[in-house]
Amino acid sequence: MNPTIPARSWRRAGLAGAILATALALAGCTNPYSPGQRALGGGAIGAGTGAVIGAATGGSPAAGALIGGAVGALGGALTTPQAPRPRYYNNGGYNGGYGGPPPGYNRPPPPPPPPQGYYNNGPGY
Repeated sequence: MNPTIPARSWRRAGLAGAILATALALAGCTNPYSPGQRALGGGAIGAGTGAVIGAATGGSPAAGALIGGAVGALGGALTTPQAPRPRYYNNGGYNGGYGGPPPGYNRPPPPPPPPQGYYNNGPGY
């Protein structure tokens, strides 16, 4: 510990870091394709970050949390990605979500053609 910095400042910084780490860890628990959940997650992360910045700069942590929460919720809702297309299965064979399996996939090759003259007992008959 640095003797020129009071222990209270170290505790405050450690608590702020723990809160920020918890918020970031919980951010992975949301559905990335739901605008509502992304707004809540972004708001929580923004509020925590705003409170930490407000306290660290000597301002009001409450004002920082309000501003950060609003910006985080707006950013989370506006940056929601589009959900991927559903994937379908075709007779137990995976087709990647499109019309059907690719040519030659899960199909036996066609039989070879019969030799010439097979059906009429050979040439000359």
